[in-house]
Amino acid sequence: METFEILKIAANALNEKKARELNAVKVSDLTVLTEYFLMATGTSSTHVNSLADEVEEKLKEQGIPPHHIEGKATGWLCLDYGSVIINIFSRDQREFYNLDKMWSDGEPIDMENILTNTQGD
Repeated sequence: METFEILKIAANALNEKKARELNAVKVSDLTVLTEYFLMATGTSSTHVNSLADEVEEKLKEQGIPPHHIEGKATGWLCLDYGSVIINIFSRDQREFYNLDKMWSDGEPIDMENILTNTQGD
């Protein structure tokens, strides 16, 4: 499966579970770590965990297991799928670590173009 498809599946899984502040950035020109970072905010620790579970389940259905998952009890879950790294934060953790700013030199991804079921606020 192509990297961009992994990003789309993960982003749509997060959107379906009502993740906040979905943001994706292409960073392949900036680092060898990954091609894309996908970031989302959960409203509580339970929500953060359920967002991660949903992403893991949707990608597993496509035969894509994570390479590594970190932070199960921290308020910041990192799901490493190699070419896509998904960061799911609590509000406080997202503001503190500010990965959006750290990777702002990357190419922003227009989320409306990859979400199949955009939610209204």
